[in-house]
Amino acid sequence: KTVQDQIADVFFDYDSAELSSSAQSTLDANGKVLNDNPSANATIEGHCDERGTVEYNLALGDRRAASAKDYLVRFGIAAGRLSTVSYGEERPFATGSDEAAFAQNRRAHFVVR
Repeated sequence: KTVQDQIADVFFDYDSAELSSSAQSTLDANGKVLNDNPSANATIEGHCDERGTVEYNLALGDRRAASAKDYLVRFGIAAGRLSTVSYGEERPFATGSDEAAFAQNRRAHFVVR
């Protein structure tokens, strides 16, 4: 399995960039994979569901990506190995306008480089 295949997305509650215990567990696993692969770097993409303004969602996506990055830095991953970007609501993972789709779109997605 590639490093990318071993890294999982982190999901957030509505209108939140706070890491749930489940999100922290996922980040612990991601941190272990990154520690085991010291040449791997990652971009953390912050994403939102379609509710809210474009500007608000870009800011929320930024907070989500930063929250995940900060956790991984505290875990021991060098900050220089992690970059962040926010896509707000512009790149939904799931289509649809219901809670099931919204929940999949409220995420920090990792792109290993």
